[in-house]
Amino acid sequence: MLILVVNAGSSSVKYQLYDMEHETTLAKGLAERVLLDGGRQAELRHQPTGREAVTIRQAMPDHGTAMGLVLQALVAADGGVVPSLAEIRGAGHRVVHGGEQFSDSVLIDDQVEAAIESCAALAPLHNPPNLAGIRACRALMPGVPQIAVFDTAFHQTLPPHAYLYGLPYELYEQRAWRRYGFHGTSHRYVAARAAEFLAARGIAPAEQRLVICHLGNGCSMAAVRGGRSADTTMGLTPLEGLLMGTRCGDLDPAVVALLCRERDEQEVDDLLNRQSGLLGVSGVSHDMRDVSAAAEAGNARAQAALDLFCYRVRKYIGAYAAALGGLDAVVFTAGIGQHQANVRERCLAGLEFLGLRVDPERNRQTVGPAEPTDISAANAPARALVIPTDEELMIARDVVRLVS
Repeated sequence: MLILVVNAGSSSVKYQLYDMEHETTLAKGLAERVLLDGGRQAELRHQPTGREAVTIRQAMPDHGTAMGLVLQALVAADGGVVPSLAEIRGAGHRVVHGGEQFSDSVLIDDQVEAAIESCAALAPLHNPPNLAGIRACRALMPGVPQIAVFDTAFHQTLPPHAYLYGLPYELYEQRAWRRYGFHGTSHRYVAARAAEFLAARGIAPAEQRLVICHLGNGCSMAAVRGGRSADTTMGLTPLEGLLMGTRCGDLDPAVVALLCRERDEQEVDDLLNRQSGLLGVSGVSHDMRDVSAAAEAGNARAQAALDLFCYRVRKYIGAYAAALGGLDAVVFTAGIGQHQANVRERCLAGLEFLGLRVDPERNRQTVGPAEPTDISAANAPARALVIPTDEELMIARDVVRLVS
């Protein structure tokens, strides 16, 4: 069964075509600068597996045009991987916010489209382009089932004491202001891989207590009990929680009020989402590799950013171990989590009282592993794991489940 996975951003369309019989990728690619400057400088880079990439430079004034070029690339004489679009049995779409309406992936119809649109106020940078990609595919692929896979769905198992804010309850009843959490597709995939790993070592999946650290440019953590999300760091929006590449994460809400006295709403939003985090604290970069290098070279602000980042992760590990009533494993995933041993070591430093003890050599040697890797000392009661995430494959599996 061939499945297309689509992730439409504000000015981009990322895609991957899977042969789900063997869960292999036939082609993937990225259209960039869609909409920007009328899409005149847009570019599609199409990569068939095992062959030379194809670059298409053509105006893409909207997501519909971009998706049309993507579908053409999949069947083209140069770079195509399927003889006809009729071979594609379903398409899966990443949707950032599903509100309280969706606790699982769902077949898209007009009602689902309307529900996704109704959540746009909670994710104004993400849901509208996600929806544009969906509408383009529905128009260009009539009769092909389209599936929405929500970042928020995995966290719909949070109990009220974890998702409610200490605001007047009417704001929850009337506006659904609560913790939703994000990166749910990644957390779900990694939790399942960790469950297999731990079950092989005698810990039944229903009893497993995991803390998953999705650390990339965007960062979130989740407390997972028996495969179900019990708490997570991101909130109503992806701004809450850990320090990130350019997002501030947790802060006193009064800071926002003070900023709003000096700047307009858009300036404040931009400062918190795009000028803060590693970039804002270090003054060097939003990229942890650059920040780490600068800290090692003696840059005090970069060192402060690195310390702040790792401290927040370490603090949440302790908090979530308390919330879960114990800990069987901490899992690192995503760009920083999978590749930066120095960050993992700092995040776990001082947590021996939770049973976490890292083998320094195993940790140093683990960089972007293809399979789940244990970086713990042999006798550690709780395991420290590095597991590569695969959100696209998780989306494709959901499409197969719903189409079948």
